[in-house]
Amino acid sequence: MKPVEPPAGVRTYEAQAETTSVFGRVSCAVRQHRLLVDGPVQNGCPGEAPTPGELFLTAAAACGAEVLQVLARDAQVPLEHVTVTVRGSIDRERQPRTDVTVFTSVELTLRLRGPDPHQAAELVAGFQRHCPVYGSLAVASGHVEVRHETEPATGR
Repeated sequence: MKPVEPPAGVRTYEAQAETTSVFGRVSCAVRQHRLLVDGPVQNGCPGEAPTPGELFLTAAAACGAEVLQVLARDAQVPLEHVTVTVRGSIDRERQPRTDVTVFTSVELTLRLRGPDPHQAAELVAGFQRHCPVYGSLAVASGHVEVRHETEPATGR
């Protein structure tokens, strides 16, 4: 039986994880890429490799940088460089939901070199509409704050 192809426009992602011989350390795979992930030290895990929460925030930062590049290219907006910093916290005493644990607050700072402030605001709004990782954070988290800063183009 041949696998069913998803409809046009549907993007499917897959990742795998399995325990290792070290308690709290997990071996992960995405296509041919491998990485180690540790649980946090608060759980009695090594905490040496990135934690799942850090990787989730990294995914939001990476999605932001990539989507901003694509949107700028498509709108012909000059964009030389993007830096996205994502900081999240989990306060178990102040969870916005009772059924699951979520990030209580998340702050995203996007620094864009090249576009003027109006162009940057448009690009950031587009990122917020198009990035599924940001969308998941925004819907689930207690509070998400997005700031952006611009720097003049250097011509490099």
